[in-house]
Amino acid sequence: MQKISVDFIVKSIQKVIGKGPHQLHEPLFYGREINYLKNTIDKNFVSSVGEYVKKFEETIQKYTKAKFAIAVVNGTQAIYISLKACGVKKNDEVLVPALTFVGTVNAISYLGAEPHFVDSEIENFGIDCQKLENYLNKTVKFKDKKCINKRTGKVIKAILPVHVFGHPCNIQEIIKISKKFNLIVVEDAAEALGSFYKKKHLGTFGDAGCISFNGNKIITTGGGGMIVTNKKKLAKKIRHLTTTAKKKHKWEYIHDEIGYNFRMPNLNAALGLAQIEKIHVFLKAKRILFKKYFNIFKNIKGISLYKEPKDAISNYWLQTLILDNGYVNLKNKILKKFHIKSIYIRPVWKLISELKPYKKKQKMNLSGSKAIYKKIINLPSSQSLILK
Repeated sequence: MQKISVDFIVKSIQKVIGKGPHQLHEPLFYGREINYLKNTIDKNFVSSVGEYVKKFEETIQKYTKAKFAIAVVNGTQAIYISLKACGVKKNDEVLVPALTFVGTVNAISYLGAEPHFVDSEIENFGIDCQKLENYLNKTVKFKDKKCINKRTGKVIKAILPVHVFGHPCNIQEIIKISKKFNLIVVEDAAEALGSFYKKKHLGTFGDAGCISFNGNKIITTGGGGMIVTNKKKLAKKIRHLTTTAKKKHKWEYIHDEIGYNFRMPNLNAALGLAQIEKIHVFLKAKRILFKKYFNIFKNIKGISLYKEPKDAISNYWLQTLILDNGYVNLKNKILKKFHIKSIYIRPVWKLISELKPYKKKQKMNLSGSKAIYKKIINLPSSQSLILK
């Protein structure tokens, strides 16, 4: 039996990626990016007006099969404005996993709403649905069809599931829970472009879904996001709010409520359009990289590579190594060894419920999330590792 050690893990991973240096995930430009960017400059449409914003929205809409797509400045503001447009208000509570990126939770706080932390499961890194339903059965009551937290007296208005590393959470069960407890569903699909569950694109199950195009995502606009929804009125509301709530008029500036300048610039959309044209190539490269890592560790007891859930097609945005309980003590040693070599691997995010701004917020038992945090390491995942 192979003895697992830090050196063994380092050498195994370097068989796939080489000596480095390597970033965790970096963008790859080799399509029509320069042509489209030059076109925006030549036409003098580099800001929020221009043909590429509309083309990019239409392309994402077609790819995800959502009825509507609205481009915005980033993924965090996509979540914020989606919650707001869905009716989440100050002092409402939003159920959100503690195991997520801080931007997910910050978006709730920007509204003056309260994050209510829920647990996650190792099977998909998403919300533990059975545990959540049992918790809600004990924690809430209904008044005027509203879901009320018996401890705080506040309305639990929404649930914000996260598709971690591009893998689908148990979204169908979350939808069932949302109907039982009368909750809005906004999906954090920031990392999940190109991921499907039962042939349906992530982000299109709930009331709205939010995608990120940050520089470290599978495609990038430099900075940007997209909201997808199948609800016409909601899409209209989101577009109105994100374009300063300006009413249509040939020359007058009439704003009928407090809006936001969250529009994606044409320059960013041009980059995104060129990137999405290569999404099929990037996704294929991701799966090849997964197989290379998987084959290295498939016969090693005590360590494994995370594989997409049943009925899912994941984008494998970040490749994920899972340490069994007997080897979690190696995690920090592995991280340190790689960083010395300028190979940037990372642990999963520290639980948001343990961060200073959120320590005193409502939470259920988070034993599953704490176990996940101890066990997993994200490996270098750039598609350029395959598309050299």
